[in-house]
Amino acid sequence: MICGKCNVQLEEQQTVFEYLGHELTYPVLRCPVCGQAFVPEELVRGKIHEVESMLEEK
Repeated sequence: MICGKCNVQLEEQQTVFEYLGHELTYPVLRCPVCGQAFVPEELVRGKIHEVESMLEEK
């Protein structure tokens, strides 16, 4: 994949996601220049949704 802003190839990088004071680290594609991340739909509907649901139940 190519960054639409910088026109360079995205690279897989460990990325920290924060939600309600909790952190989840997951590898996603990111632009090495501007840092823009590509978060695939399966990650959003899967792992991130699980974590959101679990934290909101507390």
